Amino acid sequence: MRRFFYATSNDINNADETTYPQLSTLPIGTSVDLTESIVHHWCRVLRANIGDQGILFDGFGGEYQVALQTISKKHATVTLLAHINDDRTAPFISKIGLVMSRGERMDYAIQKSTELGVTAIQLLSSHHGEVNLKPAQVEKKLAHWQQVAIAACEQCGLNRPPLILAPVSINDWLLKVVDNNQKMAISPIVTALSQDTYYQRLQQPADLRMQLSVPALGQPAVPELLTVTLKQSAPYIELLIGPEGGLSDDECLKAADVGFHPWQIGTRVLRTETAPVVALATLHALSH
Repeated sequence: MRRFFYATSNDINNADETTYPQLSTLPIGTSVDLTESIVHHWCRVLRANIGDQGILFDGFGGEYQVALQTISKKHATVTLLAHINDDRTAPFISKIGLVMSRGERMDYAIQKSTELGVTAIQLLSSHHGEVNLKPAQVEKKLAHWQQVAIAACEQCGLNRPPLILAPVSINDWLLKVVDNNQKMAISPIVTALSQDTYYQRLQQPADLRMQLSVPALGQPAVPELLTVTLKQSAPYIELLIGPEGGLSDDECLKAADVGFHPWQIGTRVLRTETAPVVALATLHALSH
């Protein structure tokens, strides 16, 4: 069955224009209005018919089997048939501080990190980074990258979308990384999720901070701190991944000052879009 993200705040440009209920607040059998994006994709593009069934998830846990009840030119409703309480999140909470790259490489990094269960991605600019967004570009790019993550969730079965956090300079982020009260600047489409208990863990100090580093002699392939941390129940791990040119010496020193430990994965230099995939896959392997 087709899966769709049911955004409680649907308009990415104006969160006040249309809001939808949290599905878990509704009893099974309730008739629910579909969001405009789902109506467009399911009813217009895919030409769904009354009675067709699908899956809705709103990011608050689990998902709902639904059946199309009514379809009109601009609106459609479904009936909630059943709640599926599957939790497909990773056994750890993870936030990646990722220096932005250009075009499809950034989309790839976000898409694959989502498939591997990342909880949040903090977009960063850095000294050697390729991308420095102008203020007028931020809203559009943030919305695009959040939609990339949501589309990956719809495809892979993850029912809690990662939060894509608005870009900041790496120096500003490192100054605030130990602050427990950082405000999460995100796209309006996922604003409601940031208040959920699952995502509130991101506001607390990480159990471990790791910086993916260029291979160097004397660095362990799997730091002991990492294996110890992964034995905890639902540990929170922050990863820092630099651009193609790597982080500057000053950025590396500042990262070390706030508790980022170097992590060398293998003996090769990974591209910035490959590093998140390898790091998250390694965390999965080590946590089982």
